[in-house]
Amino acid sequence: MRLRAVMRKSLNRCTPSDLGAMLLLGFLLLLQLDPMRAKTEPQTNEKPNIRCSEENPPLSTHGAANCFVLCNQSSLECNSKVIESFWIKKEEELAENETSQLSLYEPKVKATVHIVSASVSQDVSFSFSPSQMTVLPAGNETEAPDRVRLPRSLFERLRPKMSSVRVVLMVINIGKGDIFKGQQLSSTVLDKRIVGIRVGKEPIRDLEELVEITFSHKPELQKLQCVFWDDNKGGDWKSTGCYTEQKFNQTICRCDHLSFFALLLKPIDASTAKTLNQISLAGCSTSLCFLILTIILYFALRFTRQKFKSEDAPKIHVALSISLALLNLTFIINQSSKQGTSCPAQGGIFHFFLLCCFTWMGIEAFHLYLLAIKIFNIYIRHYFLKLCLVGWGFPILVVLITGSTGSYGQYTIDEKANGTHEKLCWIKNRTALYITVHAYFVVIFLFGAVVLSLVAWKIFHLRGSRAGKEQNQTWKGILTVLGLSCLVGGTWGLFLLTQIGLTTVYIFTLLNSLQGKKILSI
Repeated sequence: MRLRAVMRKSLNRCTPSDLGAMLLLGFLLLLQLDPMRAKTEPQTNEKPNIRCSEENPPLSTHGAANCFVLCNQSSLECNSKVIESFWIKKEEELAENETSQLSLYEPKVKATVHIVSASVSQDVSFSFSPSQMTVLPAGNETEAPDRVRLPRSLFERLRPKMSSVRVVLMVINIGKGDIFKGQQLSSTVLDKRIVGIRVGKEPIRDLEELVEITFSHKPELQKLQCVFWDDNKGGDWKSTGCYTEQKFNQTICRCDHLSFFALLLKPIDASTAKTLNQISLAGCSTSLCFLILTIILYFALRFTRQKFKSEDAPKIHVALSISLALLNLTFIINQSSKQGTSCPAQGGIFHFFLLCCFTWMGIEAFHLYLLAIKIFNIYIRHYFLKLCLVGWGFPILVVLITGSTGSYGQYTIDEKANGTHEKLCWIKNRTALYITVHAYFVVIFLFGAVVLSLVAWKIFHLRGSRAGKEQNQTWKGILTVLGLSCLVGGTWGLFLLTQIGLTTVYIFTLLNSLQGKKILSI
């Protein structure tokens, strides 16, 4: 008040020229203060009033959508249950709104509402890809990579109550926070994307004809599972009433109700991975000892028995033993060493010895075919030398080609559900891995299986022709076939069955880790 009085007295004493000078001076002061105010304003907005908690819930869709991003920051208090409840209620509101049609596009959230006649004569399909959320024309459903198909019977079920129904389709990118993660906070949603579907005001359950949701994604090695969000008891992902059909780059979910749907990754848990790793290391160490013993025994017998000098079978066995010993050794080194600049070289060496093992298993099958099936006219000049060129030379060629494309490096096996991961030096290029390891192994395994089947047939056919004389030799024939299966890589075939369950994973790890002991017993 005193300041105002002083200014008023000063103004009364001012002449017009003095007043003009003061106005000019005030204008210049304002120009100086504006930049200062611009610099200080961001500091006042450093901590915006974000409504993401139970005490301070979001008031608008824009604010709730921003919570997916802002709740990832540790400095912000966020209650994931509040945000989950907001979008579940928002879906219900969209289904009850009397406006004819609307679209909702917010950060992280996209939603559309469509009016569909309850008297439709065919199934209704929608696209929910990021670039397109619309009704699909009849007959063109498969052109949309991400789509929802609602059966006609669903609308027939609602026909007695209404002539048309509001269909709400909502796609939410949940981000990296704890929103829609489940009670254990360990669920990993593929591509961080969930899809909400609602038809009419009342919940839809126990459908006779299932709703079909098709998710497109990159080729996944991990097992995927279709789940829905059950908002009872705090909310969690469940799979009851949903069936999963996983394809190469698509997964189709068929469910008997409507809700929010997603694909969950189902990696092996951390404790299982740790146990398998321990079994592999212990088994590989044991196998390495027996393989070294096999190699020493071969060279000792080579100087004492003529058989080991002239016959090719022992030479092939010891070549396979050497490749397996080197593979086990490089695996142990790979697990214990730190990945650095030498990681690509370690991956290439490990790949080379693995291919050598596969190739020598194929050579074992080829030699078995010559001995047991063809029998006559099997002399080949410099036979073992040519086998060595194939057994050691072909893997070198494959490794050189793979290395020239820069495919070796640090390979990470993510255990996303538990936040853990395993790292090793291996093939980081998926295409190169599929071609040079998976496809090559399948070819070798199938060739060995065919040869082993022919040998088994011949063994038991001969025993059957001499029935009564050697009936007690049946078990001997079975053991012979099992022993030969170790040489041609029969136990490695369990790799193809590891998707069945953890039991086959444990059996595969145990048997192949101890392959050296089995070769020594042969």
